[in-house]
Amino acid sequence: MRETQAILQAEALHVSHGDAPALWGVDFHVNEGELVSIVGPNGAGKTTLMNTVMRLQPVRSGKLLFRGEDVTGLTASQMCNRDVSIVPEGRLLFGGMTVEENLDMGCYRPYARPLRAETMARVYDMFPILKERRTQLAGTLSGGQQQMVAFGRALMAHPKLLLIDEPSLGLSPLVVQHVFEAIAEIHRSGVSILLIEQNAVLALSVAQRAYVLEGGRIVSTGDPKALMTQPHIRQAYLGESA
Repeated sequence: MRETQAILQAEALHVSHGDAPALWGVDFHVNEGELVSIVGPNGAGKTTLMNTVMRLQPVRSGKLLFRGEDVTGLTASQMCNRDVSIVPEGRLLFGGMTVEENLDMGCYRPYARPLRAETMARVYDMFPILKERRTQLAGTLSGGQQQMVAFGRALMAHPKLLLIDEPSLGLSPLVVQHVFEAIAEIHRSGVSILLIEQNAVLALSVAQRAYVLEGGRIVSTGDPKALMTQPHIRQAYLGESA
């Protein structure tokens, strides 16, 4: 029995794209207050896994639990009402809306709306540039600033679990560093995080536990520092020879 309750748990998940299997018997869990990273190469099934958690992708077999509740059969909108928010791959902002209007889109839940001003102030404190640009159209921001808006929008919903999909995608190294500092700060505030990321070094540097996903299967799991000592992991993600 685990000492800490799992906020999210997957049991033997099998997911397909049509007749083509995408995930095979995937088991993982995120404990309350934990930051867990899932790393893997392109095509490993990481985004499929994230979409499955958000109930955008049907489950062929297996089970998905949120705080002990079986949520396998929920719709995406029902899953959002379970205190889950996502920072999606590619950000998916409304480019013709202002920064503040995009942030407001995350504050739609009844319990989050009365806290709008307080949460907005927290987001602007975390990302001061967004306060300066609050009336600017989101589509005219830099990639890094758009990523900040995506994080802020997710936080406006007061999630207990934050899903983050490939946050470093298309960003410069300096901006990526700031993004991962923000992830660590969000985690310190008490939010549980499931981070999907191709950059294993970055993902493992902030995680408390990690999983390696390859070919739709979990092939390794454990302490991030221990994982980085495995020859296979070092060869695949650090470019070291066997």
